[in-house]
Amino acid sequence: MDSRLPAIAEQLLLIERELRAAGLWGAEVPNATALASQQPFCVDTLAFEEWLQWILLPRMKQLVEADQPLPVASGIAPMAEMAFAGRLIELGGLLAALQAFDELLGTPPA
Repeated sequence: MDSRLPAIAEQLLLIERELRAAGLWGAEVPNATALASQQPFCVDTLAFEEWLQWILLPRMKQLVEADQPLPVASGIAPMAEMAFAGRLIELGGLLAALQAFDELLGTPPA
């Protein structure tokens, strides 16, 4: 078992909590076409917060729950900084959670 799994699971919950607290958590699932985008972060079909909610969090939770291999790197925080450029202070908690997530994935398992 990857020793990072508990910390990553906790970080995923924190990201969800920050999205909800910021009012960025959506109630309706985007359509199948939007979710099937082949572009990085689904930039052509989803807002960044939608990608976090409907793509990243479910996929990562699935990997954690199934004890599957995790990505060895993540660059989500820089994308978040670009996506939320006008709201960096307001969304500081979310950005910090994403940065910590990136750092966890970049740390080799013990």
